[in-house]
Amino acid sequence: MTGTLEIVLITGMSGSGKSVALHALEDTGYYCVDNLPPELLTSFAALEEQHGTGKVAIAVDVRSATSLPLVPRQLQQLRARGVAVQLLFLDANTETLMRRFSETRRLHPLSRTDALDQHRALVEAIELEREILGEMREQAHVLDTSMIKSSQLQGYVKALISAPANQLTLVFESFAFKRGVPLDADYVFDVRMLPNPHYDPELRELTGRDASVIDYLSRESQVGDMFDQIEHFIGHWLTALVKDHRSYVTVAIGCTGGQHRSVYLVEKLAAAFSANWKTLKRHRELDALR
Repeated sequence: MTGTLEIVLITGMSGSGKSVALHALEDTGYYCVDNLPPELLTSFAALEEQHGTGKVAIAVDVRSATSLPLVPRQLQQLRARGVAVQLLFLDANTETLMRRFSETRRLHPLSRTDALDQHRALVEAIELEREILGEMREQAHVLDTSMIKSSQLQGYVKALISAPANQLTLVFESFAFKRGVPLDADYVFDVRMLPNPHYDPELRELTGRDASVIDYLSRESQVGDMFDQIEHFIGHWLTALVKDHRSYVTVAIGCTGGQHRSVYLVEKLAAAFSANWKTLKRHRELDALR
């Protein structure tokens, strides 16, 4: 192989949005294939490079459960032959997955159709799927789709694939604890103890990106201390993370509403690291309002 081929391999839980992610990549010029049998991955990659395709997105899932164990070694072989490979794993909490299957009336690929209690059968199928996909999840960059809209997921996927595959990318994400901790976070920092602009009527409807809120939080010594300590922690371990061959590290900052303190710190941290590292920003709660 000549190394001109780029592959984004998408996997994850059934109902987590793999089709949405695949369509997002198709919109950016990727040739997309859904549910490719893992046994064909390396030969398919060779064929597409001969065709000069350039960029390929492939979705594999639990429907190929018996051959999924082949994937990690195949990806290693492709990288050794010069192919740029990114592995994305889409996840969602069990409650969300069950709601989505109920709304679409689709049958989970691992569900037992002969079960008397279909609710229990669905829970068991989801738990079994998590177990089967566990190894691939450990090796992938995880995107939690539990609390985000399809348009958010499309934007997140497009931002991720724009990052160099051979370089560590830092993803800073703000969120609201009241809506749950993101499943895709590698590190979670709780900043709910910091002074809260919510209690100032003039700042309540603003966000951590607005000048008035920035001025408010920048004057608080506790906020400065929290920023310094998070920045030091992440900076201290970046070299070790690179040596561990990590492609992405997601740092989640949570406050009560995901609107002021966490947003402010994500913006400030992303700015601090962007001079030397590829950085991406996500504001889960704010992005959902767009």
